[in-house]
Amino acid sequence: MIRKLAHLCLVSDQLDVMLDFYTQKLGFEIKFNFRTPKGQLFGAYLSTGDTTFVEIFDRVLKHEMWGKGAELTPLKQGDQMNHFCFEVTGMKEQIALLESRGVKIRNVKTAMDHSHQAWLSDPDGNSIELMEYTAASWQFLGNGDNART
Repeated sequence: MIRKLAHLCLVSDQLDVMLDFYTQKLGFEIKFNFRTPKGQLFGAYLSTGDTTFVEIFDRVLKHEMWGKGAELTPLKQGDQMNHFCFEVTGMKEQIALLESRGVKIRNVKTAMDHSHQAWLSDPDGNSIELMEYTAASWQFLGNGDNART
């Protein structure tokens, strides 16, 4: 069952400025950070209340981590939304239901944040993530790395 909107993902070429805006200006707290294997900060998950979040990634480092041959395209003002995500319960059943309705599901896995995820696209090609939290999900526990360095 789709419960609610879980998060909105933004990409930016000015991660520090974006984090300053969302934490210092809007007052959101960093729930956890994403770091490359070399320890570089490349993204942050910001709590907006309950289990709803804004996720912000550095465009270049995100591409280095997960681009897998995809073209790295420059950003234009106002087009930094990467995807949106619905929180689901019963991921396997939800996938089966959507596939029975003709929806193509891809990239089903447990992600770096220990949440289960699956991906689909709407008719306009917008990426939609489905996420099912686990007992180990950083969305509940953090990852011990919420410093802004």
